[in-house]
Amino acid sequence: MQANSPEDGIGLLSGERPAAPGPVRAPAPAPAGPPGVAAPPTPPKADAPGLLSFKVADDSIRPVTAGTITTLSVVLTSAHANAGNAQVLVEIAYTSTYPGEGAEWPVSWLAPGKRSFQEIMAAKEKANVLLQPAIPVPFQFEITAPVGVRYGDKVEIRLSAQWEDGSRPAKTVLSCVARQAVLAIKTSRGYEREVADTLLARAEEKPDVVFALLVPAALRGYVFAEGMSFEGVHEMLKGIRKARGLVAGETTLKEVEPLLVPKITVEGFVEGAIVELIAGPFKGEKARVRKIDQGKEEITVELIEAVVPIPVTVRGDHVRMLEKGGGGKNA
Repeated sequence: MQANSPEDGIGLLSGERPAAPGPVRAPAPAPAGPPGVAAPPTPPKADAPGLLSFKVADDSIRPVTAGTITTLSVVLTSAHANAGNAQVLVEIAYTSTYPGEGAEWPVSWLAPGKRSFQEIMAAKEKANVLLQPAIPVPFQFEITAPVGVRYGDKVEIRLSAQWEDGSRPAKTVLSCVARQAVLAIKTSRGYEREVADTLLARAEEKPDVVFALLVPAALRGYVFAEGMSFEGVHEMLKGIRKARGLVAGETTLKEVEPLLVPKITVEGFVEGAIVELIAGPFKGEKARVRKIDQGKEEITVELIEAVVPIPVTVRGDHVRMLEKGGGGKNA
């Protein structure tokens, strides 16, 4: 076997000889700068700065209850010197604490130039908007929290606006998050505990409908339920004896808060005040306050009509204020 000569095409399957190499040309030298100064490196091309901006009108994240409708607003402003067009992209995204079970939230928007809200049917919606310098253009979104929404479920409205020159777009996100509601249940007087116990047993089988129950001793004929929706609690009340239905609308925490904090029965009483005993063996007698024990919620009084003033200690809710500061006998 004859060895390959240096002219043979080494590694060529065809065995053909490669073309003779031509003369090698040196690359053209870069233009010389001043003597002793290196040429500055070429900076990478950066995106043009964006001159569009979104500003949320109210809040960007709003807690809502099932079955309610809320409105979120945002304005778009241009800092360009001249009028021009911007493309606005609206994307709707849903997230749920129970993957695969989250209900879709109907979302409508009032686009610039439109007179009424239009439901966003697709996950994305685009619109071209003419912007004048420094004149804000409003966008409004109407969001409906579905009846079957779960706690923590969320809808996001992702907005972006890009100027016609392709510069960096402005972006913002509006969202609604499902929260629980406090609902008032009307019952027959004296049957509050019975209704609550029956509802609690049903709630243990469906923990996503009712989270907690409150039976306030100071308010007869009512039970408060913390749940996700009016319809869900209403359905669970069906067939419960002595339950008379739900009070329309949501009860605020501010209305329920006084029922959660025990009232101090001696609040408002002062030493020397004239009171009337409304319970106990001295019921109906008038007395003067001599000492107030805030910790024990007790009041020490002296009976006004007694021949010999003897201190009597009673509970704060066993007396009724007649005259602050008092006066009269034994003053």
